[in-house]
Amino acid sequence: MTTYDGELLGRLTTAVVGRRRELEAIVASLGAGRHLLLEGPPGTGKSTVLRAVAEGSGTGFEFVEGNAELTPARLLGAFDPSAVIEGGYRPEAFVDGPLLAALRDGSLLYVEELNRVPEDTLNVLITVMSEGEVHVPRLGHVEAAPGFRLVAAMNPFDSIGTARIAAAVYDRCCRLSMGYQDSRDELAIVERRTGAAAGRFGETATLSAVQMVRDSRSHHAVRTGSSVRGAIDLVLVADRLAELRGLKPWDPGVTLDAALLALSGRLRLREGNAASAEEIVEELWRRRFAPVGGADEPDASQADAAGLADDRAAQLGASADDEPSPGKA
Repeated sequence: MTTYDGELLGRLTTAVVGRRRELEAIVASLGAGRHLLLEGPPGTGKSTVLRAVAEGSGTGFEFVEGNAELTPARLLGAFDPSAVIEGGYRPEAFVDGPLLAALRDGSLLYVEELNRVPEDTLNVLITVMSEGEVHVPRLGHVEAAPGFRLVAAMNPFDSIGTARIAAAVYDRCCRLSMGYQDSRDELAIVERRTGAAAGRFGETATLSAVQMVRDSRSHHAVRTGSSVRGAIDLVLVADRLAELRGLKPWDPGVTLDAALLALSGRLRLREGNAASAEEIVEELWRRRFAPVGGADEPDASQADAAGLADDRAAQLGASADDEPSPGKA
């Protein structure tokens, strides 16, 4: 049987960057036999932490992505039609879905994007959390083996394609809010995930990438900024661009193009905002990358960097001017 104790916590703190408080809360909740709901924006390490918990404890791990297509049958499983034709509705003819697999094995069932799950499927999960078992027509009752826990996650700030979670869910589990980590932890995450690329990029430029991503979350025109994944992509893309162009990774043209590639699709802008995502990325880039320079990283002068951004903006404007207006042939 899985033991959620200090030894497990020690293993987790070496596998996960930071998150000591959250790890303690997760280990305590699961150790108390409770189900758990993790709330937070994308890229805050919810699935990473849960996978680390499963691996560190030796517990099985079943992953389910919540969406409108997650029906009760997909969650529970179904009878194999060919096996039914051959021998009828026998238990051996049933193919377990992720929920039944987790129940039988005493595993962690991780449901991502819980607020995108259809109501009838959510009711199945509520029953499991309440009763510790589920009834499947023609199969019977399946009870949870020791160690089974349901852990769900959701982004409470996303309202597109989501539904309000019923109070019955909150009443049957513990809740943990997971926000973004501090800049030191995010820098460590980027360095760990990018490896040698971060070494070539340089510590100063890597920190600038992290700061740029953090700035995006508080920009007045941005509703939802980038997670640390944006900084990871910026470093990796800059490394490859620099190799292709025969330049240093911290070259202004390299970092600007890498930033546009890595971040422009990750920003969710506020309604009524006149600036484009590309323009906001360039603004953030000027703030963090234009002044970068040091003994080991040649200075990208602010004037040259600003001029480069102006050139990019001019190209965008020219592209828009080339498009025919609705009233022209």
